[in-house]
Amino acid sequence: MGFLAPIWLLAGAAAAVPLLIHLMRRRAGARIEFPAVRYLVRAEREHSRDMRLRNLLLMLLRVAAVLLIALAAARPIIRMAGGGHARTALAVVLDNSLSTSAVVGGRPVLQQLQTRARDILRRASAFDRVWLVTADGVVHGGSRDAVLDAAAHAEPFGGAGDLRAATARAGVLARGAALPAREVVVLTDGQATSWHDPLSLGDVPLHVYLPAAPAPANHAVVAVRAIPTRWTPRGAVRARFLASDSATYRITLEGRTLARGIAARDEEILLRAEPPERGWNAGTVELEPDELRGDDVRHFAVWIGPAPAVALHPLAGAFAHSALDALVQSGRASVGNEIAFAPVDEATKLPALLIAPADPVKLGAANRALERLGIPWRFGAAVRGESVVRAADSTRALDGVTVALRYALTRAAGPERTDTLAAAGGAPWVVAGPRYVLVASPLAPSATTFPLHASFVPWLDDMLSQRLSGEGGIPREVTPGEELSRPAGVDALELPEGGEQTLSGDTLTAPSRAGSYFYLRGTTRVGALVVNPEPAESDLARLTPRALAVRLGTRAANVFTDSTALSASVLTAAPQRPLLVPLLLIAAVTLLAEMLITASARKRAA
Repeated sequence: MGFLAPIWLLAGAAAAVPLLIHLMRRRAGARIEFPAVRYLVRAEREHSRDMRLRNLLLMLLRVAAVLLIALAAARPIIRMAGGGHARTALAVVLDNSLSTSAVVGGRPVLQQLQTRARDILRRASAFDRVWLVTADGVVHGGSRDAVLDAAAHAEPFGGAGDLRAATARAGVLARGAALPAREVVVLTDGQATSWHDPLSLGDVPLHVYLPAAPAPANHAVVAVRAIPTRWTPRGAVRARFLASDSATYRITLEGRTLARGIAARDEEILLRAEPPERGWNAGTVELEPDELRGDDVRHFAVWIGPAPAVALHPLAGAFAHSALDALVQSGRASVGNEIAFAPVDEATKLPALLIAPADPVKLGAANRALERLGIPWRFGAAVRGESVVRAADSTRALDGVTVALRYALTRAAGPERTDTLAAAGGAPWVVAGPRYVLVASPLAPSATTFPLHASFVPWLDDMLSQRLSGEGGIPREVTPGEELSRPAGVDALELPEGGEQTLSGDTLTAPSRAGSYFYLRGTTRVGALVVNPEPAESDLARLTPRALAVRLGTRAANVFTDSTALSASVLTAAPQRPLLVPLLLIAAVTLLAEMLITASARKRAA
């Protein structure tokens, strides 16, 4: 027997009240001889035994009634032998990460895990609640048949996902169901890189299954980078491989083969090229197929075209002139009228790299120029005092720069989205939008250390070639399913197989399929989103059952490699029958008997 609310058992102490009342009713007093009633003594002696028995019975009935009510309030349940299993909240976690698409024994590991999931879910009854949670965070609920269908049609995710978060979510679902039994089952390939931190599901039992077969050998492309991201038109491709021995590779650009070769174990290669293609192009580095196909191809994107032509205003400052000269000499920029580089008050057109005026008197002219150019930012009062720059993820090179003079930037009304590339003192310092980049300080050592910083020239190259060039943009490398902000001025995403995906809102979720996706403004490519799996997902080394149990860090975890043993441990909680109603009925009968005996005694007394 168990109790759902055992605290109410303390109310059973109230059973002492009828006992105390019974003891206090014993009569005591002086004995007085009264001749007129001596004839009653004999009758009293005859009935005294019956009275004592009746009073004792009343006391026992009252004590029993209090105990039965307290016991019913504690909601007792008894477990029944046989007759199936107790109603259970069952959450099944299915590992559909990239590593489970590896072929072992002639079929993908994921198919084996799906078979185990369906076997377990079929044993659930219509009275159970079931869910399927996949490694990519998708939750399938509803009827058992709907969850079975979801398990049968689960597809491999393009990356690692988050198995720990999926298991924690399953625990929350199981705990939230008001059912007598709760269980979580994790079906995984046991990849060592998927399990790091301990996991706690509270009082929910955790059953983990991993295949007994060893992981296959694997080779993979674990890193690819175009150097630089804008080729003018020369550039290079750097790639790194993971292989147990040598492997044949191929490098392509828009489907055309740039190079072939053989890479030795853990080798990094560097290919220099000057292709005829122009504009944004998608490339790949490929290996021969093996048991895990998802990491044999890695994608990159590169912009190929002439160097941006920059018109530098004389008042931009000596440091701006020196940096631009360095880019021109290296072939990364040229002199022309494509992009303006000037103080805001001197700017007349976009695209432009705009810097704050050195003279505060010109702030009014600068704000009028911003309004005329359609830029939704305005300069405010000067802010003096040293502050440290904190840059966004895409411009980490600005970290460590200090600012002594800046003008407060305020956002004017307008529908256009903007990006804050760097902040100083917690306020926007470098902002960007369609065809403009705005710096809230003059590029002078008295205002900021930025012109003296080693990152100044690379940053200027990125802004000119990626942000401000006619078909420029920033290639963003992400993992499948990653959340990221939508770049300003981007309307849609061009898919690798053709077609477009319209974008809205401030954020977007990276596709689950690896590939090169291009940002679109209208019909023009203005950047790239490159989706590749995590390099760690190519390491197929598996944990032993004991090692996995240690990493899980919970005493309630049972790890199996045998499907029969797994099935024998799941959905085994015995059915439970509540005793609340029977106890209340017995208590009612007890009180009714007490009432009848009391009424009979009063009638006799009358």
